[in-house]
Amino acid sequence: MENQAISEEKLQIIRKTFAMFDQEKTGFVPTNKITGILNTLDLKFSEEDVRLKIKAIDPNKEGKLNFTNFMNILSCYMVDDDDDDEAMYQELKEAFRLYDRGGDGYITTATLKEILKELDNKLSNEDLDGIIDEIDEDGSGTVDFDEFMEMMTG
Repeated sequence: MENQAISEEKLQIIRKTFAMFDQEKTGFVPTNKITGILNTLDLKFSEEDVRLKIKAIDPNKEGKLNFTNFMNILSCYMVDDDDDDEAMYQELKEAFRLYDRGGDGYITTATLKEILKELDNKLSNEDLDGIIDEIDEDGSGTVDFDEFMEMMTG
């Protein structure tokens, strides 16, 4: 399995996870814990795929993985944040386009208020006005995609 470059942040998560499941400090994590670990980290995987990866790494069926092998398996399921960011950008762009009915490159603050009310019906009119005032800094009554993106990603 090729060891793709992983961020320091992901490496830290993998190290902490490994230490948590290597309670006896043997330098190994049992292979039968891998799917549970992936679930705990809320990572998407197929059990068959995990089984095949473990089989490739542990051909002698020792039932344990050292840190390097553990890292190689987990890093396969840790989606790169850049992919998530791009997907979110595309989703927000599409959502914005749907509300930009005139195709003018902006939505009205009234439309934005409706969207926010739909997203969270617990927001009072004062809350909504406060959010709108914060987003529509120039008081134009419109919000362009950049302002919309900034609001949605906070």
